[in-house]
Amino acid sequence: MLVENVMTPSEKLIKVSPMASVREALGLMKENSVRSVIVEKTSPDGAYGLVTFKNILQSIVAEDGDIDLLNVYDIAAIPAVSVSAKLNIQYASKMMVNRSIKRLLVIDNNELQGILTMSDIIEILMESVE
Repeated sequence: MLVENVMTPSEKLIKVSPMASVREALGLMKENSVRSVIVEKTSPDGAYGLVTFKNILQSIVAEDGDIDLLNVYDIAAIPAVSVSAKLNIQYASKMMVNRSIKRLLVIDNNELQGILTMSDIIEILMESVE
């Protein structure tokens, strides 16, 4: 099975500008009941990023940051770790486990195709045991 068969497609993802405040990103996460948002690339040859609850907590608690003064760009993982939509899900899963990564962006030709999460993979496994 390929990543493209399991991932959440890009049309369903919540995106945020790198110049948005961390408060705006957190608001989008709350409004859409998601734990991460995609950081848009700033140019055609730029990189997509990812902001998660963990990034936000680290910036606020560990670094005593202010969510109104910090921009998404300041705390995001840019470039985000990514895989191709045509990769076998087994290799993506192995990568996630070995590197303790919960989310991988799916990018082909430097364009966002979707996101693959541990939950997506577990859901497929659960369906196979029913």
